[in-house]
Amino acid sequence: MKRTWIHHAIIVNEGRRFAGSVVIEGEKIQEIIEGDGKPAADCDEQIDAKGCFLLPGVIDDHVHFRDPGLTQKADMASETAAAAAGGVTAFMDMPNCNPQTTTLEALDNKFQDAATKCIVNYSFYFGATNNNTHLLKELDKTRVCGVKLFMGASTGNMLVDRMEALKKIFSEAGMLIATHCEDQNTIRQNTEHYKQLYGEDLDISFHPLIRDEEACYRSSSLAVALAKETGARLHILHISTARELSLFEDRPLTEKKITAEACVSHLMFCDEDYARLGARIKCNPSIKTKADRDALRKALTTNLIDVIATDHAPHLLSEKQGGALKAVSGMPTLQFSLVSIYELVHEGLLSMEQLVQKMCHAPAQLFQISRRGFIRPGYQADLVLLNPHKEWTVTPDCIESKCGWSPMEGHTFHGKVEKTFVNGAVVYENGKVDKAHRGQALKFER
Repeated sequence: MKRTWIHHAIIVNEGRRFAGSVVIEGEKIQEIIEGDGKPAADCDEQIDAKGCFLLPGVIDDHVHFRDPGLTQKADMASETAAAAAGGVTAFMDMPNCNPQTTTLEALDNKFQDAATKCIVNYSFYFGATNNNTHLLKELDKTRVCGVKLFMGASTGNMLVDRMEALKKIFSEAGMLIATHCEDQNTIRQNTEHYKQLYGEDLDISFHPLIRDEEACYRSSSLAVALAKETGARLHILHISTARELSLFEDRPLTEKKITAEACVSHLMFCDEDYARLGARIKCNPSIKTKADRDALRKALTTNLIDVIATDHAPHLLSEKQGGALKAVSGMPTLQFSLVSIYELVHEGLLSMEQLVQKMCHAPAQLFQISRRGFIRPGYQADLVLLNPHKEWTVTPDCIESKCGWSPMEGHTFHGKVEKTFVNGAVVYENGKVDKAHRGQALKFER
């Protein structure tokens, strides 16, 4: 069994930062050595990580890979290549594809497809609807990451807007419920209001006015109330406003049943960026004010925000044309998520230890992922080497996502992913992805 020694690294793990090395044997972490110590046995390969951070692989609990049915935009193969290039070693994919992942058959088909396409590790949400709550009890909790619930505008018939169905889902899911929270009535009223004042073709700057703070807070507060009433395990996705932070507790993750996610898009952009980037940064919930963005950034240094994810949602650039009502919502950010959040570290807004907690440890803890998310002996060797001394600028030729563009184009980052390891294998180095590698289905200890 191959043994690899990664030495001279700065290891960031479980709230600590120290010089040391890691030995990989096969798929697993065999040894963690502090200082200049040597491995217990000879190794087949040595990797000099001098000057680099060695981190657990990033776990992204919120992506839309468009597979099956929307593969002109993206697919599991292309988007897991983007993941590998960005230091993301595991993902959890959302159900609004075609067919939607709202039946057991569609869910099984997705897992089978992933085994043949995915370069990194994977799991999939089951989509709850007004009419499929009877299937929740049949889900394999050791295999399925969670139940996705759209409590706002969504794709197709996935909006759950009947209180009877909502209460049944919260009462009977039996696993984590991940919610998209925007109040549809508020959005509808805002849309009609601005159309009457300014016409049918509203500029992109109206997007955060239509999908405003009230739409988010009204829906998020309802989700929290339902979770408290039923005792459900609730995870609210892509928090976008300062006001919503009041719904969460500043306590350790292990002490909470209601948790919050912030996404790269809402942490990196604000409404001032619409003038520069237009519909490229149109997403739901909308990107809001600088004050909201700064409040979310500050919350990362506390336990109000538990997880950082992407809501990676590729579209063709042709679909991003138009304003607040015509351009589609969503953007591809997966490949640049780790380096984006490292910018907050570089700016002194976040510590490296906090980055690792929110992007690596917390997703593993929150979803109870088996033997991933930490650098520990016996855990799967999902690791990333991040060079904090290498500046580089995003150009179109480096983009792995099938859609072929990124809102990060032209941005200069101050850290660079050098290598990504998935189950002990190097899947990214020297700007190249090993597209022959196949990841594994995540397992959950429930």
